[in-house]
Amino acid sequence: MATSTLSKFDYQVRDRSGKLVSGQLEADSSAAVASKLTSMGYAPVRITEVSEKGLNTEIRIPGLSDRVKLKDLAIFSRQFATMISSGLALIRALSILHDQTENKKLAEVIDEIRGQVEAGASLSGAMAEHPKVFPKLYIAMVKAGEAAGMLDQVLLRVAMMLEADVKLRSKIKSAMTYPVIVFFMAIGLSTVMLIFIVPVFDGMFADLGGELPWLTAQLVRASDFVTSWLGIITYIVVPVVLWTAYKQIRANEKGRFVLDVMKLRLPVFGSLFHKIALTRFARNLSTLLAAGVPILQALEITAETVNNGPIANAVTDVKDSVRQGESMNRPLSQHEVFPPMVVQMIAVGEETGNIDGMLGKISDFYDTEIETMTEQLTALMEPLMIGVIGGIVGGMVIALYMPMFKIFEMIG
Repeated sequence: MATSTLSKFDYQVRDRSGKLVSGQLEADSSAAVASKLTSMGYAPVRITEVSEKGLNTEIRIPGLSDRVKLKDLAIFSRQFATMISSGLALIRALSILHDQTENKKLAEVIDEIRGQVEAGASLSGAMAEHPKVFPKLYIAMVKAGEAAGMLDQVLLRVAMMLEADVKLRSKIKSAMTYPVIVFFMAIGLSTVMLIFIVPVFDGMFADLGGELPWLTAQLVRASDFVTSWLGIITYIVVPVVLWTAYKQIRANEKGRFVLDVMKLRLPVFGSLFHKIALTRFARNLSTLLAAGVPILQALEITAETVNNGPIANAVTDVKDSVRQGESMNRPLSQHEVFPPMVVQMIAVGEETGNIDGMLGKISDFYDTEIETMTEQLTALMEPLMIGVIGGIVGGMVIALYMPMFKIFEMIG
């Protein structure tokens, strides 16, 4: 059975008297460190993972490193929740967060929010002025938390939701990274052989004379194309054109919907993308409802944040149904993208008055499914991709040596 490796975390906390205390703990995540420190009566100010290997050092790229990522927002939310629950005033908590936040962009935004709150604005209203940093879902939950007087609990829910989303994206990357790397390796190896190796053999074949085998002739033609100006331009232009076309299609609502449908129908990864969309739908809606966001607003925000056209359409139908006083499960059952299990669990949640709890269970179920599937895909892709590279390189080598076998037969 695999055991999780503990990491070291440096921390700074404030004790009950407000004194700043530093130290180091071992845990499996920063969230576990924050939970342990809070249980000890401390208010966490900074928690940083200690990098023990050079390869683990984060590479900061100017421009990109200043973006506010989901991970930065999750850390901010958890620390903010901890400070509020520890009794720190809102302005004081924002001041501490501004001083200790490593992301420069987020620190600037926090400073602006603090100024707006000091001027009398609500926290949610101040956050709404920065839609590129705080998504609509985040602002709606903070607004609900302010109205219910449970801001710390809502911020903690937001942090957990963001951390789950970060983990989900990490799983997607783990499933996609290996085949993408191998794909580019295969292109790179093929290109190197076509540019540097095939021309050498082509010269030898020309000196020997005779007719080349069909496979060898095709390889030589491919080499001539790649080494020509037309081939070089094609290698540069085609990827740029394809990427530009993809971005333009994604920018169009209808085009984005078509791409989402195509993603769900992919042979291997379609099922994974489907599960990812379902868990994002269930988690977002569950978190919003549990935070006290009105159901119609929660459905509207979920439709905007689920990042999948077919599911967004289904959620919009649900919103229209609920507005007319009907149930959630009936319109969902009319969309194939929602499995019967999901529809039935939501129906049970409606009957028992525990929709957010049922949605949370659906999210947990699909999280487990995604984790299992990514592990299986990774295990499957490794030998498959090795076979693909071996087949490409091996086929090219065989094509190069086929004329020599023919010459040996003639000599024999």
